[in-house]
Amino acid sequence: MDTWNIALWIMQALLAIVYLMAGALKAFQTAKAQETMPWAKRHPQNFVRFIGTAELLGGLGLILPMLTGVLPWLTPLAAIGLTLVQLLAIFAEHIPNKEFKSLPMNLVLGVLAVLVFIGRLPLFG
Repeated sequence: MDTWNIALWIMQALLAIVYLMAGALKAFQTAKAQETMPWAKRHPQNFVRFIGTAELLGGLGLILPMLTGVLPWLTPLAAIGLTLVQLLAIFAEHIPNKEFKSLPMNLVLGVLAVLVFIGRLPLFG
């Protein structure tokens, strides 16, 4: 296994852990998420649950397809989907609401997701 592949697996695992934890909070403990996350207070519970479900599915999509060998091309799609989640968080939520403290984490997660997308893109063909 080459170094780039190992780095990609590490990035995928880290992203999966973050998104599975954050997604579970938003999807299954929505009231708690709304208490602790300023952006979630501004949105209905169903929207917060939707975001949490998207993060859960994205986190699973980063790992399971490649790990099982079943539809491994879903991994780069999960990565680009999570990149979109971060872009929307940055430009539709945090910047307009002047929540600048949230931006570094969003940027790190977004960059890691882009790197996974680029690294796993050859799975398409």
